[in-house]
Amino acid sequence: MNRRQFIAISAATAASTATVSCSGRSSERPEGVPVGPFGHDSTAEEVSAGLDLTGKTALVTGSNSGIGYETARVLALRGAHVICAARTVEKAQTTSDSIAGDTSPSVFDLADWGSIGDAAAIIRATGKPIDILVLNAGIMELPDLQQVYGLERQFVVNHLGHFILVNQLFEQIITAPQGRIVSVSSGAATRLAPDLGIHFEDLSGETWYDPGEAYGHSKLANALLCVELTQRFKDTAATANSLRPGVIATNLGRHMPRWKTLALEIAFRTVGSLLIKNVGQGAATSVYVGTAPALAATSGQFFDDCNPVIGGGYIHNKEMATKLWTISEELTQNFLI
Repeated sequence: MNRRQFIAISAATAASTATVSCSGRSSERPEGVPVGPFGHDSTAEEVSAGLDLTGKTALVTGSNSGIGYETARVLALRGAHVICAARTVEKAQTTSDSIAGDTSPSVFDLADWGSIGDAAAIIRATGKPIDILVLNAGIMELPDLQQVYGLERQFVVNHLGHFILVNQLFEQIITAPQGRIVSVSSGAATRLAPDLGIHFEDLSGETWYDPGEAYGHSKLANALLCVELTQRFKDTAATANSLRPGVIATNLGRHMPRWKTLALEIAFRTVGSLLIKNVGQGAATSVYVGTAPALAATSGQFFDDCNPVIGGGYIHNKEMATKLWTISEELTQNFLI
């Protein structure tokens, strides 16, 4: 290990430790939004205990691993029919077969917009409403700039692919008795996002690309999607909320450089459960926001540790959310219905 790497690891470890004691995470609560009894250590099973989701349909993207799998498993455990979405037939089918309960596979790649339309058409053909749509799948901190459709890949996969899916299933969501969209964002939506918010002038990433900034950029878009959807759901019973799941050891970080993963490993060993969650805890906020009866009328909020917080940066910026929606429509217009 050279001196530069040692310094970088030391700095990252210190930063990780600081996240526990004096992080930028907000504990300020928005007025009028119910605060529940759950927190950092709660699990997906605990927050949904006693609920009967029989007759409801849920779709979870990225259901084949990590917190997506746990979210799908627990929703099925509580009686919902869960559509397990993954990028390949093998992954989707294996996931569906391995979860006890009423499940079915769905195959699409968020970087292949035509495949999203094909899968959504099959779902629409069932004639069933979508009660819970969990936008969970994502990629993180690609080391080098990659582009799809001429756009930065993390923005395409994490935001635009889900944007298309939401639009394709919009009618199924608003016709549900109380359709809910749950968007898995991140603390990176404020901590790593660009100072200017969304890079409207260069969504290709060519003039600004940095792995962490690009990830934060896409996660900010995940939160803003729910802000705009709240306006579009105004005359319906549907809701849309975003969340920070917490720090969980999953394969999401597989693209991170070794020095950064080493720094996190050191931090995890030194501060333990104060920083990292297990998969059950990591899925808790998704399951809670998607199912809690107390949140039936809650929309446009950002959740952390199963409770609403006032996020920093541009997370609640309505003007930016509307502009992002408009530009997303322009970029994906050939794949919308």
